[in-house]
Amino acid sequence: MIAPFLDLLFLKSDAQYQERLLAGKPELGYSVKSLIDSFYYYFTEIITNPDKGKLYALSFMCIIVVVLFFIKNLFRYLATFFISSVRNGVIKDLRNEIFSKSMVLPLAYYSEERKGDLMSRMTTDLQEIEWAIMSSFEAVVKEPITIALFLITLFALNPMLTLIVLVLMPISGLLIGKLGKSLKRTSSKGKEKLGDLMSIIEESLGGLRIIKGFGAEEKVNSNFESVNTRYTTLMNRMFRKNYLSSPVSETLGTIVLVVVMYLGGKMVLSQNENFSAGEFITFIAIFSQLIPPVKSFTTAFYKIQRGMASADRVYEILDEDLRITEIENPKKLESFTSNVLFDNISFSYGDESSERVLKNIQVNIEKGKTVALVGQSGSGKSTLVDMLPRFYDPIEGNVFIDDINLREISLGSLRSKLGIVSQESILFNDSIANNIAFGVNTASKEQIEQAAKVANAHDFILKAENGYDTVIGDRGVKLSGGQKQRLSIARAILVNPPILILDEATSALDTESERLVQDALNNLMKNRTSLIIAHRLSTIQNADEILVMSEGEIVERGTHNELLSKNGAYKKLYDLQSFN
Repeated sequence: MIAPFLDLLFLKSDAQYQERLLAGKPELGYSVKSLIDSFYYYFTEIITNPDKGKLYALSFMCIIVVVLFFIKNLFRYLATFFISSVRNGVIKDLRNEIFSKSMVLPLAYYSEERKGDLMSRMTTDLQEIEWAIMSSFEAVVKEPITIALFLITLFALNPMLTLIVLVLMPISGLLIGKLGKSLKRTSSKGKEKLGDLMSIIEESLGGLRIIKGFGAEEKVNSNFESVNTRYTTLMNRMFRKNYLSSPVSETLGTIVLVVVMYLGGKMVLSQNENFSAGEFITFIAIFSQLIPPVKSFTTAFYKIQRGMASADRVYEILDEDLRITEIENPKKLESFTSNVLFDNISFSYGDESSERVLKNIQVNIEKGKTVALVGQSGSGKSTLVDMLPRFYDPIEGNVFIDDINLREISLGSLRSKLGIVSQESILFNDSIANNIAFGVNTASKEQIEQAAKVANAHDFILKAENGYDTVIGDRGVKLSGGQKQRLSIARAILVNPPILILDEATSALDTESERLVQDALNNLMKNRTSLIIAHRLSTIQNADEILVMSEGEIVERGTHNELLSKNGAYKKLYDLQSFN
């Protein structure tokens, strides 16, 4: 609209208007020249019409500009309106995917990673992707099209000047790209430091009782401030590089503009008939419109470089090998009828060359029997038990249920046959009833109460503020250790599993709580196959078989009386506890 505005209203004489009309109406085609000539002819008719004239043409031009800008902004709003669902939808899907992946990753993965860093990836890194990448999505799609259309128009006006622009702009792009890569590296380091900060916060809040008890507040504060200072330094460096993008791109664009002004002005001053003053001004105006989308694209590029550092961290989790996987078309374990067999099991937490924490373990547990594992800490008891629900897979040997290899059974049907009560009672910030019914979606109130009665938990639940509807706080903080453990047992009773895993379920309790919990455990173990890890030997004297483990091997096995008569490792453990 600029060229006809300048040429027709201000730069043409009456004779030139008449000359254009006498030349006749140009044929309308798809070329830029035919469109411009047709536009010129139409406006010349308006200007030379006695009833209309230049003022009418000017008014008409202004109306067209307003209409065009209205259409532009209408479609810009519609673009952002529809892109918002894409932007938020992508982040929602990523959030769902990363949480879902975190639920199926093996426990070995979490033993190698810090929870705070993982939380940082699931929260701040995803937020960074939304801010940095998705907010730039519009610019990345729109601006290249805008730039291309402007360049086509510039080519139509003056190919030589446009070629100069195309030579100079990639040089600017190389410098901007180099700064962008540097920004990504700095951003990646900053994300790692933020993960460290989140880990310190998570560990400190979780261990607040110990920190206060040992008067270590100053030490913890010092550690946090040190990491926080390093993180702040990295963030300052990142933001400074980020803020550099706009002035650098604008300065480089201005340099190119000055070169174009000089060379184009030189062409006009040399009275080159192929490049008029109006076309030169139009060229400059269009080129100036080229700078904002280039600047916007550059800014988006910088944001994307920042976001890519976060995306890399997120996709490290999404691309992580599951390790514990199901075969195609796994078998469904309908029932448990015969035995559990650990067949020549060996295991290490690293690769196969790492030190074995389990060495050639052979154990057969018949249905209805109780087998106990005892031994010093670190002897491999918990690791062996974790093979049964497939928290880990052995690197040598196999585990069987009813002569079916666990690797051939679907994880859902396998774990539905197991009930687990661990030393640390894992409860959730929910009501007592919902915690008991955690593994059963269709449990009735009567079934929940019956499970609580068997677990010796019904009486203390009724005394709670809202009975079974009492919310127990984060990790059951409102309950005592014995109460939490009895709720864990009630949860296992409600599932009604044929196989029980009891991992030092009474070791952290006082004498009275231990008695109540042990009574609940005895109720739980009736008519079930049980695998028990115990430090207190008094709790497993009636086990059908006791396995004594040391350094990943079974060094003794037998009943309580048989092991005492051997006067070996079990006898030493028993004497130590009896003496204490």
